[in-house]
Amino acid sequence: MNPLQSLSAEGTSIWLDDLSRERLTIDSPSSLKSLISSHSVVGVTTNPSIFQQAITHSDLYTPAIAQCRGKTPEEVITALTSEDVQHACDILHPIFLASGGKDGRVSIEVDPRLAHDTEKTVIQAHELWNSINRPNLLIKVPATLAGLPAITSLISAGISVNVTLIFSVDRYTEVLESYFKGLQARVSAKEPIEHIHSVASFFISRVDTAIDPLLEKIGTAEALALRGVAAIANAKIAYEIFENSLNSPAWDRLAAHGAHPQRPLWASTGVKNPAYNKTRYVVELIAPHTVNTMPEATLLAVGEMAEPRGNTMSESFEEARAHLAALSRLGVDLPSILNELERDGVAKFEASWNDLISVVAAQL
Repeated sequence: MNPLQSLSAEGTSIWLDDLSRERLTIDSPSSLKSLISSHSVVGVTTNPSIFQQAITHSDLYTPAIAQCRGKTPEEVITALTSEDVQHACDILHPIFLASGGKDGRVSIEVDPRLAHDTEKTVIQAHELWNSINRPNLLIKVPATLAGLPAITSLISAGISVNVTLIFSVDRYTEVLESYFKGLQARVSAKEPIEHIHSVASFFISRVDTAIDPLLEKIGTAEALALRGVAAIANAKIAYEIFENSLNSPAWDRLAAHGAHPQRPLWASTGVKNPAYNKTRYVVELIAPHTVNTMPEATLLAVGEMAEPRGNTMSESFEEARAHLAALSRLGVDLPSILNELERDGVAKFEASWNDLISVVAAQL
């Protein structure tokens, strides 16, 4: 059994955090089809920055853009990204069927400029769901305060959702509650819920990127020893919350109607600090009912490593709490940092989207 198969055996699904027309149409070791067969990929996530990179740096989109003259840049971008997502959904459809709908999923995000507008987020999510028209689609909604009621609304409408840009365990708890509320609304309306799946994208590496410089500035032996632990500890506490949610009367009632857990998805798992092992945000977060979405470089690094040591979540929650408590004693204001990361995450995706609009507009 290779390392990637070992992850799958422990209950961690491997998704690719990237999509482009090259991956969909050119036969190469980096194509989506190749990574499915060679590296156990069973899903795909996208975001505005991924599509900005894909469309801006490829000639494969040029003919399609030329055929869209007369449309707005936003309409063209929606058409291009939707077509790529449809193609990826079709490639992954056999996995979707074989996994009972759990995997074989492809995500597409609502316009990031709508992150603080509940109503418009819901409207565009419905539009994407209906126009892409694939059962293995996930609509990505940011976990902003405005995003929370949008999650409930979409789940209650029977739309599968990937909740993105989650940084704090407090916000993650609210995301879980929003998912439960959406399922309960359908149950109360006597609507089926067996077909609904959801993931909650909890961001990892950006946490260490924000906190490590603060620890280096403090400079004590204790502070330096805590570099690189915040992100993993934060994620482990989130997973404990997830586990506890599945041991609740509220979940038991939903499960009786066929509900599926909203799986934690570890996002931003590419290592930013070259001093860290490239696989650290994968091997330290292996557990049942999880997804790890990886950029290709991380995926390849995991494929080359020795076999992982199995479930790395169980019996590690106390250590995670101890690490977070130590950071607090040093004066690291984790809640404030995580709130700022959420704001920065929304701003970065919006900037990528605006840049892509400019690039497409110049070709129309």
